[in-house]
Amino acid sequence: MHPGSEPRRSLGLATTTSVVVGNMVGSGVFLLPAALAMYGRYSLWGWGFSTAGALLLAWMFSDLARRMPRSGGPYAYTREGLGDFAGFLVAWMYWISIAASVAAIAVAFVSYLVPFAPALAVHRWAGAGAALLTSWVLTGVNIWGVRAAGRLQLVTVILKLSPLLVLAAVGSFYFDPTLITAGPATVNPFASINTCAALTMWAFVGLECATVPADHVKDPARTIPRATLLGTTIAAVVYIACTTAVMGVVPAATLAHSNAPLAAAAQALWGGWAGDLIAAAAAISCFGALNGWTLMAGQFAQAVARDQLFPSVFAREIRRGTPAIGLVLSGLIASGLIAMNYSRGLIGTFDIIILIATFFTLVPYMMCAVAEALGSGTHPRPLRNVLLASAAFVFALWAAAGTGRRSLYWGTLVMLAGLPVYAWQKWSQVKHA
Repeated sequence: MHPGSEPRRSLGLATTTSVVVGNMVGSGVFLLPAALAMYGRYSLWGWGFSTAGALLLAWMFSDLARRMPRSGGPYAYTREGLGDFAGFLVAWMYWISIAASVAAIAVAFVSYLVPFAPALAVHRWAGAGAALLTSWVLTGVNIWGVRAAGRLQLVTVILKLSPLLVLAAVGSFYFDPTLITAGPATVNPFASINTCAALTMWAFVGLECATVPADHVKDPARTIPRATLLGTTIAAVVYIACTTAVMGVVPAATLAHSNAPLAAAAQALWGGWAGDLIAAAAAISCFGALNGWTLMAGQFAQAVARDQLFPSVFAREIRRGTPAIGLVLSGLIASGLIAMNYSRGLIGTFDIIILIATFFTLVPYMMCAVAEALGSGTHPRPLRNVLLASAAFVFALWAAAGTGRRSLYWGTLVMLAGLPVYAWQKWSQVKHA
């Protein structure tokens, strides 16, 4: 350990759970009601399927973390069960998904600042600048140290959950079921539910976050499984309660064109001051999620680099024990995504990025399901584990199909673009052997 660096095992159960909840309860719960409004009742079915699938995936990652409490999460489990090449593909797509998540959440953060600074929506590059500035501030926080990032995450989780639970509780008393439309009549119901499940699955992306910084978690074999299941359950309750309340308070036509749907619901219930309060809570939520995903970007790339499947620059640490170079490089990718897509507008940019990021995440989930079913060594997995892992694989495959052709197209291209990186790493190892 470098002089002056902080202790490695600095994240306990509360902080680790806050990382899981903070990464999930971010932009999704605040902006998805707008994206789902056109689907009406089909969106509630989508939430049901994605919640069941997320809990299944959380169980899978809990079991993997219990058996293999090591840093790297989905990548580490896939590499252990399926070898270096499969491990690299998962690492490559998962790292890109983290960068895409940072970009999407930064856009959502700016979206909820619009009630306080309307110019951010009128002048798109002003909004892009605000998103870029925020992402780089949090990159600096994470360079300062993992403990500082973890404490910030715990505080933001507490601040953002309180108003959400109040909105869900009060909104249930004013719930009007006639406001929830039947959904588009021109679209196959099953296809609509599939799309809604893919969109809502974005809200659960991050359920595996506790498995990534395992080197910094106290008693990881016990803490990580508990934090994963507890965090996923908390997020699911908040999601379903809040989105159902909002859809029963605000007309679908209004929701579909709102940059801040939860703020619109609060304003309808209590007036303008409540809308501003929810908008502030949403901004804090997105800020906390952005912090958590920035933490993930550096820790994940560092774990892969230590296994010599990513360039060694990602493994380098500064005096405070943080992978600063990896954090900066991932920040540059996220910044590029923000700059390239911001011309589409807030909700349009958000919808596109989350579907692509979700696909990039679901592929690693499928690979982990295969690794869970296979087990390791000469000890096959119990039949119950094999069946549950198979169910997790089928769900992830179904949800990936729901992300649409554009996500499948770009996801395949990005996956194939990683092959030269893998070849270069293998060639470098042979050259320096």
